[in-house]
Amino acid sequence: MKVVTRFAPSPTGYLHIGGARTALFNWLFARHHRRHGAGGTFLLRIEDTDRARSTPEALAAIIDGLRWLGLEWDGEPISQFARREGHAEAARELLAAGRAYRCYCTPGELEEMRAKARREGRPVRYDGRWRDRDPALAPAGVAPTIRLKAPSGGETVVEDLVQGEVRVANAQLDDMVLLRGDGTPTYMLAVVVDDHAMGITHVIRGDDHLTNTFRQVQLYRAFDWEVPRFAHIPLIHGPDGTKLSKRHGALGLEAYRDMGYLPEALRNYLLRLGWGHGDAEIIGDDQAIEWFDLSGVGRAPARFDFAKLDSLNGHYLRRADDARLLELIAPRVEKIAGAPLAPLGRARLKRGMGGLKERAKTLRELADGAAFYARSRPLPISAKAAELLAGAEERLNRLAAALAAEPDWTVAALEASVRRFAEAEGVKLNQVAQPVRAALTGEGVSPPIFEVMAVLGRDESLGRIEDALNKNTVAVA
Repeated sequence: MKVVTRFAPSPTGYLHIGGARTALFNWLFARHHRRHGAGGTFLLRIEDTDRARSTPEALAAIIDGLRWLGLEWDGEPISQFARREGHAEAARELLAAGRAYRCYCTPGELEEMRAKARREGRPVRYDGRWRDRDPALAPAGVAPTIRLKAPSGGETVVEDLVQGEVRVANAQLDDMVLLRGDGTPTYMLAVVVDDHAMGITHVIRGDDHLTNTFRQVQLYRAFDWEVPRFAHIPLIHGPDGTKLSKRHGALGLEAYRDMGYLPEALRNYLLRLGWGHGDAEIIGDDQAIEWFDLSGVGRAPARFDFAKLDSLNGHYLRRADDARLLELIAPRVEKIAGAPLAPLGRARLKRGMGGLKERAKTLRELADGAAFYARSRPLPISAKAAELLAGAEERLNRLAAALAAEPDWTVAALEASVRRFAEAEGVKLNQVAQPVRAALTGEGVSPPIFEVMAVLGRDESLGRIEDALNKNTVAVA
């Protein structure tokens, strides 16, 4: 079998984290089977039949989000709306074959039907009143819908690749509408016709679609089409086990990019949300493609945890190429510094990236910690830095003189020089290093201070210390 999967978002809002995980699982399943000689095609279908709510902005956000996450699809995106005539024709074929019928119920009749069911405590379903009625009895002026003549007895059974065998009594399902009175196809019809036309072999989606699947399987059988394999993934919950909300992380992919997560870290994290391979936690793309199979998907809802995502992102930051990180944080640093990034500042950032990325979990943190390298003198001084400088001016002045005489401006030589100075002063190293840190960075924390001095260079380091001594700084809250 040549495996074909698809991701089918609606362009009515952002691409949320659950949708991104669904896309990832489809992508991995296809790529795994491609690697092992079973085709492996991943398609993108935009379910844009809801014209009132579909927007170009939402579509652009979905496309951009998938590309940022690194989930490239095969071929061009397919518009469901553009295929609407084919959907309608398929409904008419079922009608001609006697497997669908015209329903002439008025809106008032349908509302009375629903109200009666509610009064009697029954599920709200269409009662099939036009299923076998002569169309000649149709009232004038009513544009009919086309409904599926669904099986009324027995069960519909689905062998789900995640949930196992799931079944429903056909009596619990009604004759669903395929074509509305205005001739537009319903979601159920469009999905089945498109999946068949696109050759979809595996439908991997959230388990909130399970009820839809029973109806769609009935429709496949009415067409005498091969039914694809279904895999319904449990939804993502918050860390407290409740439905995922914005405070838990139910955000668009663009929000995760803005918060400073790397796409490879988010791919790894989403993979581990509901799927596992032994005790493996750090799983790169190549290994994920090799290992991924639907048997590894659990049946219980996954729990989203920002702390775990932060930790994983920190791991990928430390492994990332320094030049790439520089380009990623440059716009953020410019915003913090309030000025374009000068060539000298860019060079310092690149030299200092090794120490900077060891301390950060996100690009946002990395940029915050790196901004002091890009700032022009005089530096803004935080309240914590001002506290470290208070009372240390005389010792800092003596240290500046010792540093000015240091012939070898390297990390090792600078550390040795400052240690000798601290011993001569009769104080601990920290009592010297902390005021230096405050003067050089304007903050109370930074990468190792001797590394900072080496990255800044002799002239900039001594100039920043002189500014601090002369109070030539900008106080910040």
